[in-house]
Amino acid sequence: MALVTGAGSSTGIGFATAQLLGHQGAGIAVASTTDRIHDRAAELADDGLDAAGFMADLTSAEQAATMVAQVLERFGRIDALVNNAGMVQTGIETEDARFVDVDASAFERDLALNLMTAFHATQGVLPGMIERRYGRIVMVSSVTGPVVVNPESAGYGASKAALDGLMRAIAIEVARHGVTVNSVQPGWIETGSSLPEELVAGTHTPIGRSARPEEVGEAIAFLASEGASYITGQTLVVDGGNTIQEYKGPPHDWY
Repeated sequence: MALVTGAGSSTGIGFATAQLLGHQGAGIAVASTTDRIHDRAAELADDGLDAAGFMADLTSAEQAATMVAQVLERFGRIDALVNNAGMVQTGIETEDARFVDVDASAFERDLALNLMTAFHATQGVLPGMIERRYGRIVMVSSVTGPVVVNPESAGYGASKAALDGLMRAIAIEVARHGVTVNSVQPGWIETGSSLPEELVAGTHTPIGRSARPEEVGEAIAFLASEGASYITGQTLVVDGGNTIQEYKGPPHDWY
């Protein structure tokens, strides 16, 4: 049974991952901050999957604990947790700014959305995994922060780098309890919320396009599988080779 957070968008990584895990035989709990999550759960159920949706603001420890309790009541256990919640929150406006102009509250909001959501959800599910001596936790991090960075993304980059640090800290503590903890680092991904400049950036990767959400989902699903039993504390970059290229100019001048 798998819990996937941040799965409210029909075009996002979370929902694509939930579909993949469900078709691999897992019961699926999907979560987001709005009631659109029930539409996603209905779509999964219409596809023949055992699925249920749960609303929670995972920046709140109390709401996260309530959500985990509701999932356990519905499914009985949580074998895999995919911490995909983050980046933005429906109904909350964000404003990019250079670091010297960033308001402390906006920076803290980035930490809450991208780091504390995973902290709260993981603390909720981990005791049961340790008790059963089995679990898979996958953080959806980013290349932004741990590997590269864009201007006006100090909060986002710092929180994603911290998420990978959190992943390794948990991984080393629970490895002998049969629980693995890893992360994926997506690059440019084509979703319903992609900005025009992001789609253009995807065309300049070595592969020449942005990733589809399900391509990231495949990496997550592998790390959440029984077959990934000897992989823990690791990050898997899914960016079409973007971070390995030294040349950043027009591809026709080099490739």
